Amino acid sequence: MSDEGRVHPDCRNASNPYHECSEYCFTVIAEAKSRMDQNQSDSEEHADDGDDHPEENMEGDFTKFTGRKKKLWELRMKMNKARKDNQMDIAAEKKRLEPPQESRGISKQKWLEERKKRIGKLLDANNLDMKSAYMLDTQEMAEAKYKKWEKDPAPAGWDVFNQKTLYDAYKKRTKNIEIDLEEYNRMKEADPEFYREASSLQYGKAPKISEDKIDKMVKELKDREEKKKSFSRRRRFHDEKDIDSINDRNEHFNKKIERAFGRYTLEIKNNLERGTALPD
Repeated sequence: MSDEGRVHPDCRNASNPYHECSEYCFTVIAEAKSRMDQNQSDSEEHADDGDDHPEENMEGDFTKFTGRKKKLWELRMKMNKARKDNQMDIAAEKKRLEPPQESRGISKQKWLEERKKRIGKLLDANNLDMKSAYMLDTQEMAEAKYKKWEKDPAPAGWDVFNQKTLYDAYKKRTKNIEIDLEEYNRMKEADPEFYREASSLQYGKAPKISEDKIDKMVKELKDREEKKKSFSRRRRFHDEKDIDSINDRNEHFNKKIERAFGRYTLEIKNNLERGTALPD
């Protein structure tokens, strides 16, 4: 007893400075001591009885085991092997589901460190530091860098639809079109309303266009479509990824569901795939 006999040292509330032991506390302490004594006696009996529980005495030469001991040893080895295989499969599955590392997420400091490792020997051989690393670039590399720096950035946001961007796109599409000024002037002289206004009586009447110009327009549209396909943003297909969709739309829907509820159902999905899920 401590604190002038108010708290028993074996009481579970002994750390509470405001607690005072009562008859209930002494009863709980006595029952706990009796259970500890009973468990200790049972463990001693099991340790002495080696024939009833041979799995406790399997330390030694397992080749000498016979009968029940040998069967229990084989079962234990199978359980250990299954446990190791499951752990290896879980690690491989986690590594497979991890997204690939992208260079965009690398910080500038890390990028500089990796670059310094790659060209460190050349810098040391020429007595240069990282600030003078550009002196190792060839003429082709320097021209490529300058060309990249001089390139105008791509429009973003609402700038994609403003008048300047649309006009630049129109100039880009018509850059390779050959213009015949003689034919243009001849058509303008033949039609007095070549530049018609909204009040013109011929409004809505399409002028006659030669077949070669129609073929050029069709060719330009086809070339634009082919170029658009080469710049498609379709994501690369991973062969090792599990297929859980029937089409592209269903795959997109499954990705949205995975983002919202994937972290809650990950353990259930892994158990079902490994066959280790237990019934309710």
